Amino acid sequence: MIPIAIISAYLVIVTIVGSLLARRVKTSRHWTVAGGGLGVAMLSAGLAGTRIGGAGTYGVAGNVASGGTWFLWWYSVSTFLALALVGVFFAKPFRRLGLQTVGEAFWLRDRSRRNQILTSLCVQTEYFVVNVIEAYIIGVMLRALTGMPMGAAVLVAAVILVSYTTLGGLWGTAVTNLIHSGMIVVGLLAVGVMGVRFLGGWEAMSGLIDQRLLEAGAESRSWWSPVGAGWVPILGMIFSAAIHTPAASIYTNFSTAARNERILLKGFLFAGALAALMPLLAGLVGMQTLARYGFDRGLQGYNNITAMALEINPLVGGLALAAILAAVISSGGPVLLSSATMFVRDWLPVGGSGSEAEKLRAYRLATVVIGLIAALAAWGVSKTDVSLLDMLLLGYAMVVPPAIALGYLFFWRRTTEAGVFWGMAAGYLLGVVWYLWTHLSDATLDTSYVTTLIPVFVIPLVSLATRKRGREGDHGRFYSTLAGHVPPAGEADPRRDGEIIHDSPPKQ
Repeated sequence: MIPIAIISAYLVIVTIVGSLLARRVKTSRHWTVAGGGLGVAMLSAGLAGTRIGGAGTYGVAGNVASGGTWFLWWYSVSTFLALALVGVFFAKPFRRLGLQTVGEAFWLRDRSRRNQILTSLCVQTEYFVVNVIEAYIIGVMLRALTGMPMGAAVLVAAVILVSYTTLGGLWGTAVTNLIHSGMIVVGLLAVGVMGVRFLGGWEAMSGLIDQRLLEAGAESRSWWSPVGAGWVPILGMIFSAAIHTPAASIYTNFSTAARNERILLKGFLFAGALAALMPLLAGLVGMQTLARYGFDRGLQGYNNITAMALEINPLVGGLALAAILAAVISSGGPVLLSSATMFVRDWLPVGGSGSEAEKLRAYRLATVVIGLIAALAAWGVSKTDVSLLDMLLLGYAMVVPPAIALGYLFFWRRTTEAGVFWGMAAGYLLGVVWYLWTHLSDATLDTSYVTTLIPVFVIPLVSLATRKRGREGDHGRFYSTLAGHVPPAGEADPRRDGEIIHDSPPKQ
């Protein structure tokens, strides 16, 4: 009863806090980018919580228990590199353009609807995977604690994620992520320290792990190695996790939401350091799970994590489960918000021509619909033996093509609209084909290599073939804004409430 009481109290507090912030959401822009008022603390916590969700805690712990310690190392390294990459090269351009979805960059530069929509499709592929993972993990935890059917558990998960996101918008997710990030570190650290003691100390725990691996016929040296899966696949996963991040649309929301651009780099680096700590702590819990319950490659391994936390100590176990729940919600809320924002602004007519009230209603309705669809998909996943990490890596790979295109768009002026379109389209479609091929054959090359190399070469080749000479100056205002020569969006005229200084996305 103690863990249930802790988790229930935590959920009530977070929901109340998020709901109270609903009164700050007066316009659609308040909902999507918090009115451009986030300070460095909320920016850092919001970004860290967004980056580390169920896959970075529950998923890492489960995969360490079933695969090796290399899971925690690659996830931690890739997490810091990903946020640092966005902070150094993309956060200021995002804010200067006033972006609310990443696809809007292609509209502002080339008035390209097809590139805006294609970018949204790529990112929505990853975000659908993330939304499913978060609903699934909450469902697994609730089922383990209460014994309720999985269908009911994922429905509760959808209600949790949808409620405070719908009401509070980005303000709600940023403030609650400040709470979530603290809970993740404290909870996982507590169960990590007490779990080692529970198992008799580090040497005793290590001995138990080696014994479990021997019983399962697994190689101990490979399991303990930080590169146990081999250099090529690990580098591929780190590369995929880092390189796709600039196109993950939620980072445009947070960048535009910053109070000023001077805090952006600091906020992203602080967030990267905080988020990189969380998989390390989760991996320690995974080691303890293996030592206690043995080697398990199936979904039962995820259930064992819950059992392990509760067996150590009901109070500490409750904190640990609240920490994992916090990680899931801290990522699920912002991703759900970004999914709804992209769907409305990039796909629906109301995103370009609707009134403020119509847009706000559309954002909230889209949030509810996407959350319910994710819950239904999570219920379906629960009937399979799928790896959460495998699902996440597929999502990462599908976002790489627009990330590469965004890099060319910002830093190579000769990039053409056609080059971006064909580079992204070829990368996305061939990435899907390659992913399916690797699961039907013995091929081992990671999908991220395919989705990276194709747009890297296709975009410049098509751009050089389709570039119209003498028109390089057509994009002068776009690049002047990127360079900071034109006042950043949100600072040009305070009376306009941070309105984008360029034309808004097209009225459809």
